Amino acid sequence: MSGSWLERLEKIKTGDSALSSPVSSEPLKEPAAKIDKFASLREVVHREVIDEYNRQFADGIEHTSDSADIMDIIHRSISRQGQSLTRAEEAKVAQEVFDEVMGLGPLEPLLRDETISEIMVNGANQIYIERAGRLQLTGTRFRDDSHVLKVINRIVSPLGRRCDESNPMVDARLSDGSRINAVIPPIAIHGPSITIRKFSSTPLKIGDLIGFNSLSQAMAHFLEASVKGRCNVVVSGGTGSGKTTLLNVLSGYILDEERIVTIEDVAELQLAQNHVVSLEARPSNIEGKGAVTIRDLVRNALRMRPDRIIVGEVRSAEALDMLQAMNTGHEGSLTTVHANSPRDVISRLETMVMMSGMELPAKAIREQIASAVDLIVHQARFRDGSRKIINISEVIGMEGDMITMQDVFVYHPQGYDDSGRISGKFVATGIVPRVVEKIRNNGTMCKEDWFRKE
Repeated sequence: MSGSWLERLEKIKTGDSALSSPVSSEPLKEPAAKIDKFASLREVVHREVIDEYNRQFADGIEHTSDSADIMDIIHRSISRQGQSLTRAEEAKVAQEVFDEVMGLGPLEPLLRDETISEIMVNGANQIYIERAGRLQLTGTRFRDDSHVLKVINRIVSPLGRRCDESNPMVDARLSDGSRINAVIPPIAIHGPSITIRKFSSTPLKIGDLIGFNSLSQAMAHFLEASVKGRCNVVVSGGTGSGKTTLLNVLSGYILDEERIVTIEDVAELQLAQNHVVSLEARPSNIEGKGAVTIRDLVRNALRMRPDRIIVGEVRSAEALDMLQAMNTGHEGSLTTVHANSPRDVISRLETMVMMSGMELPAKAIREQIASAVDLIVHQARFRDGSRKIINISEVIGMEGDMITMQDVFVYHPQGYDDSGRISGKFVATGIVPRVVEKIRNNGTMCKEDWFRKE
């Protein structure tokens, strides 16, 4: 659901047509008559619910946002229509009307489904989901593109934002933390598009990742020791590779007595520690003013006496401030970077530092990176939808003008089986990383057995 009850009530009073748009959840290939079986009933019931609230508003009666009370009004309206419905049919119609009045219409059932990790709306008639790493086309759809646009603005308007021709792209967050991106025409040629990265109510733990075969037990031990031993870690990977999930897992190893400042574009991290300050960037308002960038927040965080700084993702000039923080007493900081390989992380960081406007020679930038970053943990998403840590690499220093690195753990894929699932092995390279000394000096156990080559 999105927005307060008062904001939804204002839409009812002004006759927002999106609230009464009929929605079908039947498969796309079904005959039109079956698809629209309950369309007219939904419209009538929906209008009666609106009229009831308008009447209460006119009479000065205090409105309720209690779900049970609203559902009771809906069921009473259905009964008055005199249609012969089974109990299951009545429950389905009532839920669809409820979702339109109180939530995001056809998206609500998908948001409630905890097995779905991502929702992708490509215009009114095509909604995909990601479940267990696989994309699936659903039978759910909107009435038309206008309905999609109204739902987009229902999401962003409580945040003081709008999505229209002058501002056709918008990022937002639902009340449950789910991350939303919306793009509308003329930018989106084939109709408005919504992408929702759902927010997990139960954060994954390292045991879950081992169970998913995303890393080995030895890799998990080393990552735990690295975080507790105050190593600076960069998690890298492509879009949808699980960087934020891994960052959240690694953050869980930070000791409870440490002061943590998290900085994100859209708040997703779910830290269980007591002493956490969460900062979220803010885009400009309708007048184009008031933006607060990630770089602004990183600079401000340095004045907040943090023991650890966690940046959800560095993608621009804030990389320089993050590296300086890592080099000036904020060891054990964590962040993520979009990159295709551990070596690519170095190039990306170098490019982002140059975006800061500081005229630094390339060698000086590389020296900053080499002294700041201890480990790069690289993730990848495979064709079968699985996500794995394919490299844990150590940044060991400079040789001439080049940053030198060494792999500590790697994943060796061995092809796909008959069911389309990838098979492979996580292996240690046999190299004991130099960072082991730092981990031990910070009072954390680190066993050399973890790095033994099999």
